[in-house]
Amino acid sequence: QVQLVESGGGLVQPGGSLRLSCAASGSIFKGNVMGWYRQAPGKQRELVATRTSGGSTNYADSVKGRFTISRDNAKNTVALQMNSLKPEDTAVYFCNLGQSGIDFWGKGTLVTVSS
Repeated sequence: QVQLVESGGGLVQPGGSLRLSCAASGSIFKGNVMGWYRQAPGKQRELVATRTSGGSTNYADSVKGRFTISRDNAKNTVALQMNSLKPEDTAVYFCNLGQSGIDFWGKGTLVTVSS
């Protein structure tokens, strides 16, 4: 079993920045993928960014050039630096770890972009 705990959400003005962090604990295997997904009110959960333990990244088109995902394999942490935030980035952001065909999820952290 894997536990994921997110932190760093909050209220920010359009154009501002936030950094989300996630710490994983439990039975973590090598070769996993860690990432961030988000779910806005009334919408389905969508991929934001992922990063493999080898360093390969994948970003949603809507966040390319604004968000950066990073991870520390030794500490089993993943972070999401979000710059130039827009109101449409408002959502609950979920940390994800995938390994051996199983997805683990954090409880989510709310990001609100509003003036």
